[in-house]
Amino acid sequence: MFNFLKKKPQVLPTFAPLVTDMHSHLLPRVDDGSNSLEMSMEVLAMMKQVGFEEARLTPHYQYPRFPNEEQDILRRFESFCAEVDQHRGERAMPLLKGVSGEYRVDSGFDDRARSKELLTFHFADPDEGAPKGLLLVEFSLHQPMLGVENVLFDRQMEGYDLILAHPERYPYYDSNSKMMEQLKEAGVYFQVNILSLEGFYGDAARKKAFTMIENGWVEFLGTDMHNTTYSEGLRRASVNKSIIKLMEKEEFLNAKLVR
Repeated sequence: MFNFLKKKPQVLPTFAPLVTDMHSHLLPRVDDGSNSLEMSMEVLAMMKQVGFEEARLTPHYQYPRFPNEEQDILRRFESFCAEVDQHRGERAMPLLKGVSGEYRVDSGFDDRARSKELLTFHFADPDEGAPKGLLLVEFSLHQPMLGVENVLFDRQMEGYDLILAHPERYPYYDSNSKMMEQLKEAGVYFQVNILSLEGFYGDAARKKAFTMIENGWVEFLGTDMHNTTYSEGLRRASVNKSIIKLMEKEEFLNAKLVR
């Protein structure tokens, strides 16, 4: 009763300058992200409201927890796109522009990279970027891996550009750590989670995210959407005054990805 009197949650198209979200886990039932078509569409609808016109899905590749295979992910993505398109008349959602992956740098990453064609991003300008494209990688959220810089260097030598997902979330690296500095010097792109800026992952991650951006270390922002709890955080981020000010001042490379 009286539901019609409730004010709808406020959102602003704060992230319209980005055009494209390049980090999300909305391909249903393949990792710790969305578990249904309906959940994915609800999250996509919120992404559209806050300004995203396009989205690229990046399921986890992390053995043995998420033993995804590239060809299976491509087939699932094609089916998912067809299902979403059937419902576009019911709600506005970003266009699904492709699927790549978020690859965990762990003990099995070397073998995967050497034996498979990894799913990557590409810049819209064909003369920009490495031949094999932009590879989104992540580290463990719990402890550093010895020799990780050598593993990343090997990927660069194989023809990939690298994007490090959410560097602000690794508790063993601070915003001015020598490792982060070395990665930037080696040409690794950084992608900060929008929800980190809102405080979704805690105050330490929020402070590191803003500091890295202020240092000029961050080329991409991503939603890292998993489910409706995350999309509520995205709604809050869209009306956060500090984030609005940041979006008005900073430029990121999301819109330069192939659309």
